[in-house]
Amino acid sequence: MIKLPLLAAFTLALCLSAAQAQIEPAMLMTVTSTEFSEGALIPDEFTCEGKDASPPLEIARVPEETKSLALVVEDHDAPQGIFTHWLVWNIEPNRLQFLTGTPPAGSEQGTNDFGKAGYRGPCPPSGVHRYYFTAYALSEKLDLPATAKRAEVLKAMQGKVLKEATLIGKFAHEREGLK
Repeated sequence: MIKLPLLAAFTLALCLSAAQAQIEPAMLMTVTSTEFSEGALIPDEFTCEGKDASPPLEIARVPEETKSLALVVEDHDAPQGIFTHWLVWNIEPNRLQFLTGTPPAGSEQGTNDFGKAGYRGPCPPSGVHRYYFTAYALSEKLDLPATAKRAEVLKAMQGKVLKEATLIGKFAHEREGLK
């Protein structure tokens, strides 16, 4: 007698897990660009071989409780370790599109590993590098100086990240064979 209700409960739990798994991907926050897709080459315009302008980006499915957004752009294949190309924070949660060459209005930019504020595009010394464009939905704004670097921004975000999403693009000076 006990086996049937237990089996029914187990079956119901499996069905709910399967239904949740189908719903969750649609609810995931995303970062996309109209200029390159996940894992694709970043066009020259957005690198040191072009205008070195930041690419257009769009963040979607941001949690309703988000108070601000942050964006960190990094090269994880740099010879000396992670190399930061752009730090942007205190982006209003209703400003989900970044236009080419400009940070969202009202946001703040930190100091990248080139020692400058703002975006600097891919320009690796050699080989194929992957560039991570990671957006963070935050539960509050960050209180940071404009000179803040990656470590300070990441520390300030601790305990405030509601969701995150990453778009990865590739770049190499020798582009043959990458397409």
